[in-house]
This record gives sequence, structure tokens and C-alpha cells, in this order.
Amino acid sequence: MQKVKTLSLAAGIAFALVASVAIPGDADAQDRSVSNPRILGSSSQPRSKILFNTIEPSAALSHEKLLNLNIVYTKSKLYNPATGTYDDVELRSYNGTDVSPDAPYVSPTIEAAPGDTIRINLDNQLPADASCASGGTHPNTPHCKNGTNLHAHGLWVNPAGNGDNVLLSINPGVKFQYEYNIPSEHPAGTYWYHTHRHGSTALQVSSGMAGALIIRGDRLPSQDGNGDLDVLLKNLRERVQVFQQIQYACDELKGDGSIGPKTNADGTYRCDAGDTGKIENYDLFGPGAWLASGRYTSVNGVVLPEFQSSQGQVERWRLIHAGVRDTIALTFVKMAAAAVLPAKLDRAGANSFIHESCTGATVPFHLVAADGLTMAAAQKVEVATLQPGYRFDALIAFPEPGTYCVINAAATRAGSVNGDNPPERLIGTVEVTTGQGFSDIESHLVDILSAAATEEMPSIAPIVIQDLKDGLKLGKLTPNPDIADGEVTGQQELTFQIDLSGAPPIFGVSNSLNAAERQPYDPDRLDRRLSLGAVEEWTLQSRLASHPFHIHVNPFQIVSIIDPNGKDVSAADAVDDYSPSGSGPVDPQYRGLKNVWKDTLWIKSNATPASARGMYQVKIRTRYQRYIGAFVLHCHILDHEDQGMMQNIAIVLPDGNGNEIATPQAASRQQPHHH
Repeated sequence: MQKVKTLSLAAGIAFALVASVAIPGDADAQDRSVSNPRILGSSSQPRSKILFNTIEPSAALSHEKLLNLNIVYTKSKLYNPATGTYDDVELRSYNGTDVSPDAPYVSPTIEAAPGDTIRINLDNQLPADASCASGGTHPNTPHCKNGTNLHAHGLWVNPAGNGDNVLLSINPGVKFQYEYNIPSEHPAGTYWYHTHRHGSTALQVSSGMAGALIIRGDRLPSQDGNGDLDVLLKNLRERVQVFQQIQYACDELKGDGSIGPKTNADGTYRCDAGDTGKIENYDLFGPGAWLASGRYTSVNGVVLPEFQSSQGQVERWRLIHAGVRDTIALTFVKMAAAAVLPAKLDRAGANSFIHESCTGATVPFHLVAADGLTMAAAQKVEVATLQPGYRFDALIAFPEPGTYCVINAAATRAGSVNGDNPPERLIGTVEVTTGQGFSDIESHLVDILSAAATEEMPSIAPIVIQDLKDGLKLGKLTPNPDIADGEVTGQQELTFQIDLSGAPPIFGVSNSLNAAERQPYDPDRLDRRLSLGAVEEWTLQSRLASHPFHIHVNPFQIVSIIDPNGKDVSAADAVDDYSPSGSGPVDPQYRGLKNVWKDTLWIKSNATPASARGMYQVKIRTRYQRYIGAFVLHCHILDHEDQGMMQNIAIVLPDGNGNEIATPQAASRQQPHHH
């Protein structure tokens, strides 16, 4: 029998339009301990009927869960390291069952298994918003701040109807049920879910409307592979890490008559006693605005978190970049023995602390999955570059007891979203107690994973162990077969565009590598028709600035990433040091990505409005399997997506005679009825 999970992000129990949650007092400002987000459905719930779905739960469905969550304004507090106290904030959020009262701005984790059905009921209890009316606003001007919907980022599920449909607008006062039927062959891995209503995506995601979505698998590998990495890693301590960039501001009237954030002398945001921080303005999302704000990246809703670990303990860190637009270059550095984190860390103090106290050895760690998909071999890194929408599963073990700095490292010019070289920023710390020492991390991992293979998969353990000894290979645990040259049936081209000739700039996507035309998003236009069963190679580039490319439903395999000098920088030993003036700082983020499967990928560019020189060219391949219907691709800098850097695409059904069966174009905004 198919297992069914009913996860209600809104059931029939009504909440007020503004929910208040329990908050820690200022006296607890230095209690920065962090845990995994709560699991949606982990609490005991009454078996009551879903009022707007009229489905009575069956006692025979042991995996069914009923919850009460709503989309509301939530009043709470966020820790501000610059003052050492908490700021009052009021943000749109998911609120109710299984949202932690101490961290209400990170959503609960959804857990499921291949073969499950996940039902998620959205209940939009936000105030009415006239700009949500169809045709009322230019589609690429931020609007409909209180309309919403849901995207299961990375899931291979149906995009149509009440599946992973982001072409819906769930307006204030509307309830709607999403249903994800997860195939039995779906890869286990790290995914996430977030609001995706075009026109308000950035504003809502930046408020914390995002959470982890974990598919857990227990399939043993065979001679042909296709086992689940979970089996090999089941006994490791697991950390689900949702990184967010919540850029709240307390506004004031400026001297020129405009309204803008209160700022300190160094330009960072300030909230005074009696103020309430909010996110209501798209001016917060411009290039460099996050860094200038002085806000800190939070982890699972906690600012400057403190993790606890033990020397030599191998842990699985599921890393999810759930922020809006700024790069996270994650690294771990040993803190000086005498260093103490000060009670207050303003911008200058934070910079001084990192340079004076985070001075020990950098800890190497291993990436074993990208965007939820197990890689063919673990990759040893000292920095994991996460662009918006990225996920990595990492195996981490700290070699010595003591305190470690968790740092957002200084990215290279080309490697950061804003094309700049931001300073290092402190994310948190790890307190490591005395445990089992080791001298070589690769040998340590081989020993631990080989023991797990012997215990969990004895019939094939010798082959798995031999792979581990041969460069930590994971080929028996990868979910997708490589796409060979002979499989490719067609070609696609894509160029990200920003037209700066007028004001405001026009963000768009074109279907050509040569055309310079602007092509902003049109909800009534179908930009690409792709045939079910086809296997296509895409060539991607960006005409101005760099952008993370994300396509819904179907993941892709990276074929090559060619720098402007013609060098493939995706190879295992590649060095990406291209600079318009010659060689520059080394950007590590593309190394080793050849043949890796992902659903979001950085399309790098050093081009300028005056010269196309500097564009990287990215080739990927993908299969269109099982699902037909309309969905989207877009830049995952979410304010770019809201302003038009998105396309409608549709997978259509062939008629068996070499033709496609006609399908309707993507409709303009579909809106569920009120109940």
C-alpha cells in the first residue's frame, strides 16, 4: 500500500492574523545553542477531519500526519550581535504546529520516503492585498506581498494541478492543498521547500518562509548501484542546517522625505527600543545590501549559533542555502585557545575578531551529495561555496578539541553574487570536546564507512569498501546514470540578460547565445516546449553579472564549464583563476563538478555592458521523464526572479508519429477559489 502523509500547513483551526510566539529574554542573549529544526508531524495530533478537504483520515494509514499551520504575520525577536540583545520583529511566516516558538522564522522539516504521498494544506491568513488581482500590476514589478504558493525545490514530482505548481497564487483568505506523489525510485537526499509566488518570492523567503525537505531511503545497493547513501551514513550524527538571510529593518523618515532603514554610523541597520523590524520593501535586496545591513546569516533560525561536537566524531551536515541572494562560502577554522567571543559584535568588532582569533588551521571536509544527489566520489574541500538554492551533504570531523569558527569566507570577485570581494563574516562556533583523535581524515572516513558497509550491506560490502579505499568513491550509491553523448536528442540555449539602458533595469532570459534582446517574464507566454522522453543538452551563459540557474522538476548533469579562455574549470584538478586582466584569485566553486548532478548551478560571468568578453559557457544534460505540464526555470537570486528573470516551460507528450500533442500554454495566474 502506498504510504500517505497529510501535512497541513493549514488546517481548520483558525489563528489570528498576527501570531505571537514565546521568545527568549534578553538575559539569554548568549545562549546560542542550536538544534535541528522540528520535524513536521512529529507532535501528537488529534485525528480530526480536514475541514476544507472533507477527507477523514484512515486509521490504517500509519504514516498519516495531521497538522495545523497557517501563513500569518508573526511577532517574535531575533538576536542582534551588534547590541548583544534581541530586536523585536514582525514577519510573514508559517506558524503553528511544529514551528519552534524560539525560532519561528525557520519552517519545520518535512520528512518522507520514496513512495510516500505528501499533502500540504496552505491556509493564507495574511491581510487582503489588492495587488494580487490578476492583471492589476505589471508582472515583473514586485507585488502581491501577501499572496503565496509553495515549491518543493529539487523534488522529482508532478508540476501540474495541485502538484509542485508554482503558477498558482494562493491569495489571502484562500486555502489550498498541494499533493506530492513521490515516486518509489525517487533519490533519497536533501531538498527544501519555500514560497514561490512571482512578485513576492524574495520578500517572503527572506522572512523565513522556507524549510528543509528530507527524502530518506533504505535501499541497499546492488551490483548495478542505485543504493541510498542513507544506509551507509545511518549511524552518523546528522545536522540539518538551514542557512537564511533575514534582512529586517526598522524604518524612519529621511531628510529627503523618503522612508528607509535606520542606520548606525557605519551604515548598518539599527532598531531602537520600541521599534519593530519588518521586511516590506524590495529596496532591501539590491547588490551589496545584505552586507551593508550588518545582519548575520542565521542557521535554523538562530543568529551566531553554537554547535557541540566531539573530537573525531564524523557528522553528516545537510547544508541548505535558503537565503535570497548572497553567497555563502562555508569554512571551519580553529579558534585561538585564549580567544573569547565578545558579548557584542558590531561590524568592526566582527572583522577584528575573525582576523585576531580565528587564526588556527582550516578543517578540510568532504562533500558527498550536491542538491540532494549522491556524487560519484566524495570531494575534499576547505571551502564549500553555496549559492542561493544550493544544497551540499558534507562529512565533517574535527581533529582536535577546542573551539572552531564557522565562517562565511571571503569569496573571490567572480564567485560572489554581487561580483565583489566581501570580507569574511562569522556565522557561528563549534565547541569540540576531547574524543578520538585521527591523523588523516581520508583514512578516518574509510575506516568508519567501511565498518558501516560491513554492518549494513554485507552482501555487497567488499565492493563498496574497495570503492571507498579507491578515493572515497560512492558509485554504488548514485541515483542517476550518466548521460552519454549518443543519448542526446536535442539542444537548448539560454542567456541571462540585464538591460541597463533604462530605469528600472529589465531582467530577462533569452533562448539564444547570440541574441542580446531582452526577454522579461510573461506569465501568458510559453517560452519552451520540450518533449517527454527527450534527452537534451543545454548551453548556458550570462550576458551581465552571474546568476544561479534553477530548473524545476528535472535535475541535470554537468558536462563542462568553460572559462573565457577556453579552459574547462569543472575538472577535478582545475584551477579557475580567470580575470579580465589575466590571472586572478582562485575561485574553487567549480572544481570537481564535471559529471555531477544538480538542480541549481552558478552561471558565472565577468562580462560588462561594454564587452561580452568574460562570459563562462556551461553545458548540462537532462532527461525529461514521466511528467508533463508547465513549470519554470529562473535565476535563484530571488529578487531577480521576481523582476522577470524567469521562463515558462512545458513538457509535452509525443503522439508516437514524431509530433507533439498540443498542450495549453501556461495560463496567466491561476487562483484557487475561496472556501
